[in-house]
Amino acid sequence: MKQILTPGRWRGLQTTSTPDHVFTILAFDQRGSYRKMLPAGSSYDEAVKIKTEVVVTLSHHASAVLLDHEYGLYPAMHMSGGSGLLVSYEKSGYSGDATYRHIDFIDGWTVDKIKAMGASALKVMAYYHPDTGALADEIEGVIAKVIADCQRVDLPFFLEPMSYSLDPSIAKESEAFAKTRPQVVRETARRLSLLKPDVLKMEFPIDAAYNTDRKAWQAECEALNAVCEVPWVLLSAGVDFATFEDQTRIACESGASGFLAGRAIWKEAVTMSDAERQRFLKETAVPRINKLTEIATKAARPWTDFYELAAATSDWYKSYNPGA
Repeated sequence: MKQILTPGRWRGLQTTSTPDHVFTILAFDQRGSYRKMLPAGSSYDEAVKIKTEVVVTLSHHASAVLLDHEYGLYPAMHMSGGSGLLVSYEKSGYSGDATYRHIDFIDGWTVDKIKAMGASALKVMAYYHPDTGALADEIEGVIAKVIADCQRVDLPFFLEPMSYSLDPSIAKESEAFAKTRPQVVRETARRLSLLKPDVLKMEFPIDAAYNTDRKAWQAECEALNAVCEVPWVLLSAGVDFATFEDQTRIACESGASGFLAGRAIWKEAVTMSDAERQRFLKETAVPRINKLTEIATKAARPWTDFYELAAATSDWYKSYNPGA
């Protein structure tokens, strides 16, 4: 049975998706990792300038753009008016130690402000591992509160769970963690989709560095899709574009509702000169996002398979109370 959406959340999903109701979203909400990518000694204004150039060019080819509070205001105000705007809510990074990660939020940055600035939707990235017991319960409680806050102002919520290793001797990028990744990603999708975020932004369930078997990729994407009760989109996690193109195709053919990708599309542009950047964006990045959009348009599952809009009546506004 489809979930009934309130008008604001319906319009928000409509604004961040294509006319075919699939998501072809550009992500550029990086902050800490973005600073590490920038040329040494780059100023705040230079960081904003680079992000703006990338966003202004690529937003014309994306159904929406995901931006941050720190560097994202100027790009948001100058991007294509035909593209929806997602805005990050969480603080970059985490508190706690590397094997026990909490979500932190930004002082002075609220759901109401994100709604007021014109955002089409709000996004939270949360480090999450389903085997952390009380911590997993705590993270789920925080997420449930954010969902309630978003519903209070009728704003769609995109949730991005990010897996990590619980063993300090095992890196996430290791083969040992890669063996556990499919189960971790699948169980994460199952548990967090029960909270009813409007969209899940999911990692690819297999680490391509250790398993290049496309049939195995498809089987794990289908298994993820089978347990996920809300629309999900694929994130790029910084893999090279050729790999992400294959991942996007397989994910969409397995039930994903599109992609929400960043570095696989634009990462080389950050360290280029102004002239090189403009050429790269037009000759490489635009074709990349257009190719991913072609894949999603052909194969992705529309988010309207999950949601429907309540019937309009002459006095609908009297009972309209999205946060109730």
